Amino acid sequence: MSVPSPAGFDRVVLITGAGSGIGAALARRIAAPRTALMLHARGADEASRQRLAQVAADCSATGAQCAMLCADLAERGAADHVVHQTLASFGALDQLVANAGHAQRQTLHALDPDTFSAAWAAMPAAFAALVKRASPALETSKRGRVVALSSFVAHRYRADTPFAATAAAKAALESLAKTAAAELAPHGVTVNCVAPGYTRKDHGPSAVNASVWQHAAEATPLGHVAEPADIAALIAFLLSDEARHITGQVIHVDGGLTLG
Repeated sequence: MSVPSPAGFDRVVLITGAGSGIGAALARRIAAPRTALMLHARGADEASRQRLAQVAADCSATGAQCAMLCADLAERGAADHVVHQTLASFGALDQLVANAGHAQRQTLHALDPDTFSAAWAAMPAAFAALVKRASPALETSKRGRVVALSSFVAHRYRADTPFAATAAAKAALESLAKTAAAELAPHGVTVNCVAPGYTRKDHGPSAVNASVWQHAAEATPLGHVAEPADIAALIAFLLSDEARHITGQVIHVDGGLTLG
């Protein structure tokens, strides 16, 4: 049986990177009456902001109370602002899904300091800042959950598909998540990572590049790439009461991509 948050909602959930892909699929999956959703996107252009608004409209149509904000989490202070606005809007924060991020193919030889710094700021540094700012609220919640999105690139290394900066950033994020799991466990807050394999995108140049997705499917033992809803299903479970005894884990949803 769920316990309402101090604000009167069954839960208040902050989802970063909610304008498309996995974040949007998760928001639509968990939207329900008495659920409050703070939906974040970087909002780099008008199309991005419109996609976020559509996700919010879809979630509101199923009874959720939604708010939106745009911020670049790689910027200093942005993570604090996102959490602050969630608390200001809803009076509580029960669950945090750190989904915002990016993947960039690049060899170690070609890696430059700016690219490495950008990956670090957008993923592990942003995650650490989000958790630090959210911890006081999470610790008072009866349904405290944190889920961070990692990636197969932190576990599968191939010269023909190099992700030097992204792999390092995601590996650091997983390490920080395990530290957070240990520190928040006495308060009943769980912290886990989900590591997707190749997952279909719903916008951008690669979304319509059939050869890219054919290659990804061929590289995956199950023979097909994931849909965003496949990843969202696991995240939704980790946010549920049924997952209250799972913490400090990195769970792969990759069709067997990291088997060998």
